[in-house]
Amino acid sequence: MKETAPYAIAITMGDPAGIGPEIICRALAEMSPEERDGTLLVGDPAIYRRAAALIGASLDFAALEEVYAGDSRIAVAEVPAEAEIADGRISAAGGDLAFRCVKRAVELVQTGRAWVIVTAPLNKAALHAAGHHYDGHTGMLAALTGAPSSFMLLASETLSTLHVSTHVSLREAIERVTEARIAATVAVGHQHLESMGIPQPRIAVAGLNPHCGEGGIFGDEDERIIAPAVRELRERGFEVQGPISADTVFYRASRGEFDLVVAQYHDQGHIPVKLIAFDTTVNVSLGLPIQRTSVDHGTAYDIAWQGRADATNLGAAIAYARRLAAGSES
Repeated sequence: MKETAPYAIAITMGDPAGIGPEIICRALAEMSPEERDGTLLVGDPAIYRRAAALIGASLDFAALEEVYAGDSRIAVAEVPAEAEIADGRISAAGGDLAFRCVKRAVELVQTGRAWVIVTAPLNKAALHAAGHHYDGHTGMLAALTGAPSSFMLLASETLSTLHVSTHVSLREAIERVTEARIAATVAVGHQHLESMGIPQPRIAVAGLNPHCGEGGIFGDEDERIIAPAVRELRERGFEVQGPISADTVFYRASRGEFDLVVAQYHDQGHIPVKLIAFDTTVNVSLGLPIQRTSVDHGTAYDIAWQGRADATNLGAAIAYARRLAAGSES
């Protein structure tokens, strides 16, 4: 058994009916031996072997407990499939395996076997079909770790956004725009950027309504809630501006004026980031007692198990996770 420092990252396979296993094997095939040595997989080894064969990658997998120091095999924390899972289809079996992989990865980090979790995509309908009623990875991780709340960061070299709310209806998202939530979002974003080497992060808070309400003509939330929250944050020493109209703030940030934009709801932040950096945007969970990055795309059932999936986005998520892991080790 390998008795060394914790693995830098633990990668979960996501929904096995989707492209997760394939893109994981593609990413592994592109890694150096040193990077592979610091990588732990979570899932069913048989599924990983099938995916490796699909793409023609010479990868050798072994159970975590069997891998020794200097072993060239890739360690897998085994989470077996408990039923047959059809390729490219939503199923309770696939959703359940995806959930159990994430749960196992959390345990590995909590017990010191790994530093950072990287998640391949799962399907929310499959997750719910299996009886795991979460809004996605972020809410699941919050529940598994006992965190009172969590925040979704979409990080790219050009534009990064952090969200006041994510997977809720637009009506509920508006109700979640509160001074307390905005303050918490800015604070956790500031802390994360500092940990990534930005000493005084410049943060912009997007407005909620068109033109920030235009003096109350299009809604009063910007003046009544967001502006007071920003004033208080500035008094606390944060370098933050807002509310800034959403039709200009993302452009200004992409030009280098801000390090981070706090978006008020899911699509407000997701659309500009995916438009600018669809293939390289990394989903990062903040506010949790563990660290996690993820791809920013779905299971792509339509091309799953056809040898066509692109691992570029997973590669970006792994690279970001390695940066987090390096900070954890120091």
